[in-house]
Amino acid sequence: MNEKEGMKSSICIPALALLLVVNQCLGFQNLFPSFSPPKISLPRKEAGSKDLEDELLKAIDELGDSRLANDARVTELVLSLEQTKSIPTPAIATEVYGRWKLIHTNNANTASPIQRKAVDTSKFAIYQDIVFNEKKQLVVSQVVKFSDDAELKVDALASTSAYPLDELTERKGDGKIFGLNILGVSKIGDEAEEDKDRPDSRINFVFDEGNFELGSLKIPYPVPFRLPILRDAVKGWIDITYMSDRVRISRGNKGTTFVLVKENTVSR
Repeated sequence: MNEKEGMKSSICIPALALLLVVNQCLGFQNLFPSFSPPKISLPRKEAGSKDLEDELLKAIDELGDSRLANDARVTELVLSLEQTKSIPTPAIATEVYGRWKLIHTNNANTASPIQRKAVDTSKFAIYQDIVFNEKKQLVVSQVVKFSDDAELKVDALASTSAYPLDELTERKGDGKIFGLNILGVSKIGDEAEEDKDRPDSRINFVFDEGNFELGSLKIPYPVPFRLPILRDAVKGWIDITYMSDRVRISRGNKGTTFVLVKENTVSR
């Protein structure tokens, strides 16, 4: 076995397991039902977002070397920030574009041991890039960094009112196959309607392709995202429930909540 083949073998197996978790954490397809925190009615605040952000980042930091937990204090701060004034129309605001780093998600109760182990450690950085391809289409990319020159990148074509994508019609199926939860159960129909009180806060997406990038070597991710029979099942959305120039809170189409911090920006 040559050096490149050995590298492929050592990277691909953990990357496959980790991709399941990345998808789960960032609102994409998962293999298990999602945990949704209880809805709490809180008064909207006109000030204090910066202080709440500081408290949230501190609370997450105090969880230690983990991105995956159901922590009461973090949940409380997330809910408080979601009721606080933030950047309006976040899905099309300038601040949304660029690289965001995942620092927390709350699906500990529904993760498998492999999933939990993969995302529960911060050994590998996980990013979400909201960028544009060469066709000027909006793309949401999930990136797992194994090292400076090794990563797994999965791209989804995205759609907002600013960058509509005709293909992204409403999802029809909830993801169950013959009644079994194999791909993960998605909200559909009335349950999946956008919040009218939060205009332009949703980014719709459909998986398009994925690759392991090992230096100059690119290995296609072995899932046929473009296969017509799977196309509905790989659709989804993320709702941005709070965003500033440094923190974003989002909920995915399976109820996953995740917290990200801004790494850098991109020009449109």
